[in-house]
Amino acid sequence: MSEKAAPTIRVATYNVHGCVGMDGRRSESRIAQVIAELAVDIVGLQELDLRRPRSGSVDQAGAIAAELGWHRHFQAAMERGEEHYGHAILSRYPLTVQRAQCLPGVAPFFCRETRAAVAIEVMMEFGPVHVINTHLGLGRRERQLQAELLTSADWLAASTGGAPLILLGDFNSLPGSKPHRLLSRHLREVRQLVKSSRKLGTFPTAFPVLAVDHIFVNAALQPLRVAVHRTAAARIASDHFPLVAELLFRQTESGGKS
Repeated sequence: MSEKAAPTIRVATYNVHGCVGMDGRRSESRIAQVIAELAVDIVGLQELDLRRPRSGSVDQAGAIAAELGWHRHFQAAMERGEEHYGHAILSRYPLTVQRAQCLPGVAPFFCRETRAAVAIEVMMEFGPVHVINTHLGLGRRERQLQAELLTSADWLAASTGGAPLILLGDFNSLPGSKPHRLLSRHLREVRQLVKSSRKLGTFPTAFPVLAVDHIFVNAALQPLRVAVHRTAAARIASDHFPLVAELLFRQTESGGKS
């Protein structure tokens, strides 16, 4: 009798730009359409509004999840009364929040955004998968401090027992940059593990030369495929393309980098 094949999961990270497309039109349904095209199990979204007048006071993460029929958790990075701005994790499977906090660092004068990260546990058919979604700042010192926090024992604790861990988001950092190198010392960046004949830039959609959206994994997951989702719908729906990875689950004695 042949051994049962190891399970795989598909994940993506997608900066949705407040669901405002390159045509200037806001559409949560269009973002949901792009996510449906991805055929993923889990997606981390950045730049979402909750009850903000500029977005029709809607719950953008909730609207997208409802259209897909998925579970979701929205994490605010900025709050002003009832108005929230932040990011979310959507999943086909039930999820539980494990950790969330605002990130350190002083934002530069040209972008006074507070940054945050959220860690959730997704209960897959083969067991739990831990996912961290974040959106780092635009200042170099700010990003370095944020990367240092995300590579601390508190944030990587879930993987110490060998559990699968995925860190994804818009890191505003190019491969080879100081924050990217720091993250790569603790986790493995999927672009570095899978050979691709195509350049994997995700921003901007009009001319995607910058690889600022990343997916990192621990040793419990082996990337099989990585791609930038460049369909007609994705080209217009946001200023970022989604980055998608297919990951093979493998048992390891520890969750450390291999």
